[in-house]
Amino acid sequence: MSVAVLIVSHHNIGKALADAVDTAFSHQLPLKLSTVGVPSDADPDKLKVLVKNAIAKLDSGDGVLILTDLYGSTPSNICKDNLDNTHVRIVTGLNLPMLLRVMNYPNLPLDEIAANAVEGGQGGIVECRSDDSEKKDAA
Repeated sequence: MSVAVLIVSHHNIGKALADAVDTAFSHQLPLKLSTVGVPSDADPDKLKVLVKNAIAKLDSGDGVLILTDLYGSTPSNICKDNLDNTHVRIVTGLNLPMLLRVMNYPNLPLDEIAANAVEGGQGGIVECRSDDSEKKDAA
């Protein structure tokens, strides 16, 4: 068993990132991964049920890491109802480095994989310069 990953994002952002990671891992993902796209006209109450059902389907006993694209937005807010579930962690600010980091450490327990997601996401934020040096974003 291992942690599963659920991406909840605006429109098809999560699906595009999941497809990129699927390709990077040659279509053999080390963790179960599912996505929920949130259209702008979506009913939040219906989406909350959809997310709960996705969590129940994905969780094989080690928990589910939910990744959302923007804190305080509808995708993030509809997931918050699951914070009382000890088998769920939510990390916002989803980016490709974050998702790759999660997939590269599939054996970590839920709390550690959530922390690893944050580190991977933050570490992927780099300012590119013409002199090939990198400057980490201080924000």
